[in-house]
Amino acid sequence: MDDLDRLHWLTQLLHGIEVGLVVIDRDYRVQLWNGFMENHSGIGAQQADQANLFSLFPELPDQWLKGKLEAAFLLESRAFTVWEQRPWVFPFSNSRPVTGELAQMHQNMTIQPLKDRNGLVSHAAIVLYDVSVQAQDRQQLSQANDSLARLSHQDTLTGLANRRLWHSLLEREFARCRRYQRDTTLLVLDLDHFKRINDHYGHSVGDAVLRQVGGMLGYQLRKGDVVARYGGEEFVMLLTETPHRNAQELADRLRQQLPTLRFDDAPDLSITGSIGICPYHPSLNSPEHWFELADQALYRAKRAGRDRILLADLPTETPV
Repeated sequence: MDDLDRLHWLTQLLHGIEVGLVVIDRDYRVQLWNGFMENHSGIGAQQADQANLFSLFPELPDQWLKGKLEAAFLLESRAFTVWEQRPWVFPFSNSRPVTGELAQMHQNMTIQPLKDRNGLVSHAAIVLYDVSVQAQDRQQLSQANDSLARLSHQDTLTGLANRRLWHSLLEREFARCRRYQRDTTLLVLDLDHFKRINDHYGHSVGDAVLRQVGGMLGYQLRKGDVVARYGGEEFVMLLTETPHRNAQELADRLRQQLPTLRFDDAPDLSITGSIGICPYHPSLNSPEHWFELADQALYRAKRAGRDRILLADLPTETPV
């Protein structure tokens, strides 16, 4: 086996591998441009030969890439970049058609300093790896995880926050109120005689009622407020920066709006609700205590005849 055979084989390998390979000199002139670069750029090796890399590709991030190259020339050190840091260096289209494919080829890159026979760095090699498939898989996994995280905090029927998220938001708001003595009011709303609705009209109508009520609450509340489905036919709301008198006015509007809701599969159905209100007060000793007082007010409203609003009885002493 002679050296010419070895050189012939190496040349075939360099031009046939599925990795981009570019060698440049200290003036950024192209000395080697392999088949991968030809295929994905549309620029042939003869056209690229001795051309300035940044003239061939004005789209390149020149200051960033020159910084990487100069580190290789001056410090004789390899440099790396991955697609999570910079999705692509060379603006190549993604040539691997898969479902939901990325428009651009995502790339990892290595820059390798090359020494001449005297041991001096005279050239640098840019090695480009197509990682579009891996990038897409990672992005799809990340999107799936984000969706799962949203679902884990969302009530599937109404789209509101669920009980799990509600508890964490209540704890956060309680801590904020305790620290800054803010006006936040907690409302608990329960639909009256909801079991009768399910028994008489069926669970599909019951679900439609919950969806419409959830939509109404989400629409009526401000962006900074919190509304959640606590469970069954019970909804909870945190009205931030809202004294209890203003909260009572909103609660009364909600109570009056409930009977105006209409349902396609039950045109004769009219619903009402009872609401318990508890403003934040320094006498509250925990988020659970806050919710418990609002819930007690709600059940006093239901025992008093339903379709009404009652304010919680607050303790008179501030906890130590």
